[in-house]
Amino acid sequence: MRLACLLAAMMLAPGALAAEIANPMQPSALWEDMRLAVIGTDKEPPVDPAVFDLDAPPRADNPALVPVRITQPPGAPAIRALALVVDGNPAPVAAEFTFGEALMPLDFEVRVRVDNYSDLRAIATLADGRKVMAGRFVKASGGCAAPAGKSMDEVRATMGEMRFRAAEEEGRQVGTLMIRHPNFSGLQRDQVTLLTIPAEFIQTLEVRQGEAPLFTMEAGISISEDPVFRFAHAPGEGPVTVHAEDTEGRVWDQSF
Repeated sequence: MRLACLLAAMMLAPGALAAEIANPMQPSALWEDMRLAVIGTDKEPPVDPAVFDLDAPPRADNPALVPVRITQPPGAPAIRALALVVDGNPAPVAAEFTFGEALMPLDFEVRVRVDNYSDLRAIATLADGRKVMAGRFVKASGGCAAPAGKSMDEVRATMGEMRFRAAEEEGRQVGTLMIRHPNFSGLQRDQVTLLTIPAEFIQTLEVRQGEAPLFTMEAGISISEDPVFRFAHAPGEGPVTVHAEDTEGRVWDQSF
């Protein structure tokens, strides 16, 4: 039945289906209003797949856990910083990242909350100062107010725990870092008391291998609960170290 519906959609509306699959960014009045504040200029950054691309699902299975992957082709110019923006979220700038040389060419994945049908865009700053943009239109709603996946007791008991997994793919190391933290958005309700839970989230993250920086993050409310970061990097010397701080002043450090 599902296959028949898909074939019918392809026959009746091939253009609409192609647009759904291609999932391009849509004209956004919200972005027009915030662009100057986010990137410091009214000039629209060009979209250039030869520099980098952003992939996200056209329709999110879970609006509170939307995977976003940013990739570069071999030989692309290095990205030094990147702002990840969800136009329709209450706080649109999900995070600002910096990347070390070991992560080039970039292959980086993170999960975000999406509160409304929205463009999800990344604005990269290259080594020469140029800005380039990539993005997708994502159909999702309610991600910022979605209830936490665990009880408050479990949240407090496990907060700050980290797990790290390393693998090798095509001559590069691929790390997957998970940090236990509810990343409360300030829009969620306690499912027992029904009171609003104040915003409380990981604000600063630094990841290094030995003395070499891998990436940093300055984040807001749009990074998902129990954030997961997947990143490819050149093999290096020394342990991978993680330093995380949240908005309540808690600090966690761990070495892997």
